[in-house]
Amino acid sequence: MSRTAIVTGGTRGIGAAISKALHAEGHRVAANYAGNEEAAAAFRRETGIAVFKWDVSDFAACAAGVRQVTEELGAVDILVNNAGITCDAMLHRMTLEQWRTVIDTNLNSLFNMTRQVIEGMRERGFGRIVNISSINGQKGQIGQTNYSASKAGDLGFTKALAQENARKGITVNAVCPGYTETDMVRAVPQDVLEKSVLSQIPVGRLGQPEEIARCVLFLASEEAGFVTGSTLTVNGGQYLI
Repeated sequence: MSRTAIVTGGTRGIGAAISKALHAEGHRVAANYAGNEEAAAAFRRETGIAVFKWDVSDFAACAAGVRQVTEELGAVDILVNNAGITCDAMLHRMTLEQWRTVIDTNLNSLFNMTRQVIEGMRERGFGRIVNISSINGQKGQIGQTNYSASKAGDLGFTKALAQENARKGITVNAVCPGYTETDMVRAVPQDVLEKSVLSQIPVGRLGQPEEIARCVLFLASEEAGFVTGSTLTVNGGQYLI
């Protein structure tokens, strides 16, 4: 069944792979982006997927963005909260701005976005919400107290919201990717990548964005109605929980 889906941060990296997978499944997809106009335009040309610009850390912007998507594509039944950033620093050197920016984008955005669609999902008796967390939200990471805290918060949000809406036909799940081959990871020097990252991954390679997307596709499907409040760990065996 074709449904309307929003993927935040949906024009690049893991988000782009998720948008493409949902689109290939026949869903009407709105790929949100924050500021990279060139990448968004290229993504739209390549895929034919509609793109929408708004800042997920801004509640009012999320309300306006979801309203536009609803008017153009229909009521939202699938929400993938994927948008995320890093502003790494050791805590004793971290600025308040670095802390707040990451928390606002990676954690507060889940409230900002989900609040716009949850009432409609409850009224219609169907919804799929998938939150993209991280391996570092599960195990922590040096220099990422802000990022790790935000991604751990995503997991708590997932579990609580799943319980609130389980009887309304709405599932809420999280996916925790490990190190995945995106622009951000490819920017790491090769020697550092091999010594500090690949050596820790039992399967011996980075994940692919499409592998994360396939997990999201399942959780967003009709068939996943009995899976809620779960965390799907996709990290090549690097961290088992």
